[in-house]
Amino acid sequence: MRLSDAAIREISSIMERKNIPAGYGLRLGVKGGGCAGVQFLIGFDQPKPGDEHFSESGFLVFIEKKHFLHLAGMKVDFLDNEKERGFVFESDNQC
Repeated sequence: MRLSDAAIREISSIMERKNIPAGYGLRLGVKGGGCAGVQFLIGFDQPKPGDEHFSESGFLVFIEKKHFLHLAGMKVDFLDNEKERGFVFESDNQC
């Protein structure tokens, strides 16, 4: 899992604007499954028992173990253009 430069800038900006407290990190996860696939989640949280945690681009990152396989090899980017604005998850794996 890695963060693009645009994602790093936006995460830093949000943390500053929202005064995210010390001890909080970036939580990544997934929701759903089945025919519709999974929806990727991003937010700020404190570590929970059983989380995988690591540092990425200077941020603490927390991922529930059961979500880790869905997020391995993903790049988190941030888009801000005329059509869309938000975080996107892209697979680094080429098929």
